[in-house]
Amino acid sequence: MKNTVRVHGFHGGIHPPENKKQSTGAPISLAPVPTRIVLPLQQHIGLPADPVVNVGDRVLKGQKVAEAVGRISANIHSSISGTVVAIESHPVPHMSGMEAGCLIIESDGKDEWIEHQGLEDYTRLPKPALIEYIRQAGVAGMGGAGFPTDVKLHLGDDHIVNTLIINAAECEPYITADDMLMRERADEILGGIEIIAHLLQPLHIMVGIEDNKPQAIRALHAALDNSPLNLDIVITPTKYPSGGEKQLIKLLTDVEVPSGKIPADVGIVCQNVGTTTAIYRAVAYGEPLISRVVTVTGQAAGHKQNYEVRIGTRFCDLLDHADVRREQMHRLIVGGPMMGITVINEQIPVIKTTNCLIAGSIEEMPPQPPAQACIRCGMCEQVCPVELLPQQLHWFAKGKEFEKARHHNLFDCIECGACSYVCPSNIPLVQYYRFAKAEIRKEDAEQRKADHARIRFEARLERLERDKIEKEERRKQRAIEAAAAQAAKKDAALKTSAAPTAASAADAATADLKQLKSNAAIARTKLKKAEKALANAQDKGLDGIEPLQATLQQLQVKADQAEQAYAEAQNTPVQSQTAPETDLKQLKNNAAIARTKLKKAEKLLAAAEASGDGDISSLRAQVTELQEKAVNAEKAYKDADSGAVTAAAAVDTSELEADIAAMQAKVDKAEGAWKAAVESGSPAADKMAAGVEKLKEKLTTLQDELANVQSLPATTITTTVTTATINTAELEADISAMQAKVNKAENAWKAAVESDSPAADKMAAGVDKLKDKLQTLQDELAQASGGPVTKPVTETDTPPVTDLKTLKQQVSIMRTKLKKAEKLLAELPEGEEDPALVADIEALMLRHDAAKATLDAAEAEKAAAAAAQGIDLKQLKIDAAMARAAVTKAERALSKAEDGNIQSLEEELLAAQAQADKLNSTLERFSE
Repeated sequence: MKNTVRVHGFHGGIHPPENKKQSTGAPISLAPVPTRIVLPLQQHIGLPADPVVNVGDRVLKGQKVAEAVGRISANIHSSISGTVVAIESHPVPHMSGMEAGCLIIESDGKDEWIEHQGLEDYTRLPKPALIEYIRQAGVAGMGGAGFPTDVKLHLGDDHIVNTLIINAAECEPYITADDMLMRERADEILGGIEIIAHLLQPLHIMVGIEDNKPQAIRALHAALDNSPLNLDIVITPTKYPSGGEKQLIKLLTDVEVPSGKIPADVGIVCQNVGTTTAIYRAVAYGEPLISRVVTVTGQAAGHKQNYEVRIGTRFCDLLDHADVRREQMHRLIVGGPMMGITVINEQIPVIKTTNCLIAGSIEEMPPQPPAQACIRCGMCEQVCPVELLPQQLHWFAKGKEFEKARHHNLFDCIECGACSYVCPSNIPLVQYYRFAKAEIRKEDAEQRKADHARIRFEARLERLERDKIEKEERRKQRAIEAAAAQAAKKDAALKTSAAPTAASAADAATADLKQLKSNAAIARTKLKKAEKALANAQDKGLDGIEPLQATLQQLQVKADQAEQAYAEAQNTPVQSQTAPETDLKQLKNNAAIARTKLKKAEKLLAAAEASGDGDISSLRAQVTELQEKAVNAEKAYKDADSGAVTAAAAVDTSELEADIAAMQAKVDKAEGAWKAAVESGSPAADKMAAGVEKLKEKLTTLQDELANVQSLPATTITTTVTTATINTAELEADISAMQAKVNKAENAWKAAVESDSPAADKMAAGVDKLKDKLQTLQDELAQASGGPVTKPVTETDTPPVTDLKTLKQQVSIMRTKLKKAEKLLAELPEGEEDPALVADIEALMLRHDAAKATLDAAEAEKAAAAAAQGIDLKQLKIDAAMARAAVTKAERALSKAEDGNIQSLEEELLAAQAQADKLNSTLERFSE
């Protein structure tokens, strides 16, 4: 008999009552074929298997019904023949009583196998193929957590197996499944060891078994002593938990597996005797793992013995077969009394890792006494087989100091229950450790999700930044192309204007009636305000009204001059000239509008003729008139397109018509409100009536302008020449308003200085800004007083804008107009077209793109100027914003501070203000 290996020891351990003889009096018996099985999709460590059958499918015994997902997973096979009746959640063996996905199969009573056969000579098969064959059989660890066996057998080249250990210790009380397996099937255990040795090529094989199993020891010697393998049967003292993987390694080899490592990292592989048997049956007979030996014991069981049970058999079926007396059963435990879990639902199924069911009576499994305070006796530390500090871990778990528990190697705890067993205060220590582990795993999972989300967010930011850079490059390219096109257009215009034609002279003398009318209206408004101010001063008897009278006289003169200039511009004789170059786009739009109006009129006429209602004769006349206009518009467009000179230049009155329509809507709305006020007897009715009259006057003015434009001869265009004179009255009014702002700001600043307010310095900077703006206006007035500007003013002749704020406003206005136009286009009835609106949208898009290109160029210029001085403008904006936030925070803290902290908070506020002023001053240099 081989037993020359020295047995070592491990720290701690206990000797609870064994209670193993109850279930070893009879041989292993076959449990009956269940009428229904429940197969959880996760019976192992790793990912749950994925079903490969559907509800209603017929399956055979040994058929794969769920496939492994990923590297750490295992296949699931049917243990009976029958029909899949459900794929749903069902209670599973878990300490929380949770439900999980399960396959439910009804038996057909035939117990019909799939075709299967073993390998004739597995040694001829390549090792990867043999490992895959075992993986397909769904073999998983049957003595512990259910680690997929093929993963242990498929170690990488960086792992060299020196020792193969077969775990036959079975140290936990009550459980005898491995004991009876060794007594009756030692030859199958040997066959499994030979297959594992062929795959791993270990230098030494050791079978570790406790000395309380003499019959199993004799059976192993009878089967293994004649093996050619370098194999030793090592008998160890009976001590719990010597069957733990790391504890058995320590006993047999005196090698300690480091924290966070696995046995393979120190050249050792462990396999359970039940697992070796399953490997043998899979290779020799082609049988997947569909059954296992389960111990049924406890005082409430009528037949205490071991059964060969089909995977998926419900506990109730097995307990009924073992004649368990429910009225006597106080607790049903899955596993051993030390590491097992109590369940209350007998519908839970047997899985690959189920090795024992204990139907304990109340005398055998009495209720746990209430926990008391820890007395710091240290007994838990003395029995811990992993050499942890259970008392400290208990305090950390109870106080939810999970990070400290992790640092004290909480995850090295094997949850053997030895500490709880010896605790004189009856503290459920293992439950605390399980709770802490679950919380840490939850936090780790949330952290992984957060890290994944952060990585995705950063990747998105990088992608957006790349897109922004690419868009910027495309904008710059478009701006360059637009500038080149504009330059070419200007060159062509210069060549055309070189010829002394009457048309070019007339174009240079175009009068801006709209600007003159606006100047006159502004002058009238200022005159009325001055008259009202003088009247108020006279009514109140105030002194010093002479300056008001002088100002009134000046405004009267300016108003008369503005009215005269507008009247002269209107009365300027019409000069005939050569028609300007025909606008093909406008002619095309006019033709499209004419066709649209004609189609609408034709539809109205057809509807009236069909119904017999309405004035059919007037509708026909309208259709005839619109047909003539459509023909003329189409002819004008075709003639212009073919190069013919049109006899008349089309006058675009669409803007005036839109203004009239808008004003008419305002008049209607105001009249409706006024009538409602009159009916309700509101005192505001008189005031509203005056407002209605003003709106009607404006409407009449617009209608007169439209009539004047439409009455012009088709062969002539009214032109006048004027000189754009700087409106000094408006500048003077702006200077007066700015001077008032400066005075008001200075008074507020002086008051802040006198009251020692911490905001005085900030207010001083604001006063300086207002003074700078006042000086700018005064300089403009001085320049304007030197003489008029003789440059002709046109609608499109606007000075280039370099102020970033103004440029941003222009882009925003263009964007708003474009969105409104697009909304109007989208609201048109289906099938109806509005070519004029489409043309407006195209024009707005061009203007928006041009304004955006100008803004981008200006911003790039500012950024380049800042970069030339070593300043990151983007970062400067962020720093300035943060500095302003710091000032606000300091001010709030100072307002809520107590007397003892005021001085330090004031110093912090001054420092924050100084930093903010410095950054804002630097930022303003590049933001104007």
